[in-house]
Amino acid sequence: MKKLILAVAMLLTAGWLAAAELNWMTDYNAALAKAKKENKLLFINFTGSDWCGWCKKLDAEVFSTDEFKSYAAKNLVMLFVDFPAKKELSKEQKKANDELKQKYGVRGFPTIVVLNGSGQKVFEKVGYMAGVDKWLDALKEAKSK
Repeated sequence: MKKLILAVAMLLTAGWLAAAELNWMTDYNAALAKAKKENKLLFINFTGSDWCGWCKKLDAEVFSTDEFKSYAAKNLVMLFVDFPAKKELSKEQKKANDELKQKYGVRGFPTIVVLNGSGQKVFEKVGYMAGVDKWLDALKEAKSK
């Protein structure tokens, strides 16, 4: 009986830890290949992580929730495209981020672009959208496209 309780506790802890953090990638091509291979959506977050108030609010109120993390772990490959004011990016990362910004016509932060595994845009949101439920509904709709 003790072994059963321990096993259940370990499974619950493992599930909690899996949802504890989002696994943000920074390489577009690797992220798109992973999304295609795993039949997931590619969720691209164009952000100014250290200066954009709406980006920070979106992270705190949506991306940091267990509900979003759980959905993301099962359905999304997460790509972080950052345009920080103070944090230094490598020259290569900065160039790659600038190219993605131009490719997707990003004009404000935050901008979220979601692609299917074939690289087709299935959702885009410029600016803040409140409520994890609204995000999950939008992502579920995008996945059905």
